[in-house]
Amino acid sequence: MRLLTLYLRSRRVPAALLGAAGVMALMWVLARTLSKSPAADVQLVMLTVLLLVVALTATLGGPDDALESTAAFSWVPRRAVHLLAALLVVVALMLATQLTGARFGPAGLVIRDAAGLLGLTALGAATAGVSRSWFLPLGWTLGATLFPQGESLVGRVLTWQAQEPSSTAAAVTAGVFAVSGLIAYAMSGPAHGAPAEATQR
Repeated sequence: MRLLTLYLRSRRVPAALLGAAGVMALMWVLARTLSKSPAADVQLVMLTVLLLVVALTATLGGPDDALESTAAFSWVPRRAVHLLAALLVVVALMLATQLTGARFGPAGLVIRDAAGLLGLTALGAATAGVSRSWFLPLGWTLGATLFPQGESLVGRVLTWQAQEPSSTAAAVTAGVFAVSGLIAYAMSGPAHGAPAEATQR
């Protein structure tokens, strides 16, 4: 239990959870205030998933890059469980709103988008470092939010977050991102930060 506590603190998990809860509360208030329907707009759901993922991004790396590559710990299962736990946090926070007057859903869309964005974030962490890992998810989400849903296969893939939960193209795209990110991050961990980034830590 003590090791788990130390791990969570080193990954800044308590602060990230508070931040995620704050984000969810803010977006719930916006949905409650701006929407005429109990169901939040798809664009708002997409942005909320993104913000929750970004809030949890800092937990993908610790203060010591060298520790991430040591053989003293079984890092592969730890990292895999960490990502799955982050997915559960995002999904739980959003689906909890189903019991309120501003509902973020449907569940299929939330789970798909959260899994895909976490996969993209994990890929970014494994290749570019934790501090830059949210760049691609941010750009992709903004593009999918601002542009209409594509009718062609390519369009459905590029706007996978905005597609209906029943969309096979969107599900496959999110699944590829989720699995690729999980494997890359679990196997290699976060990329070592640049000297400036390490100094900031």
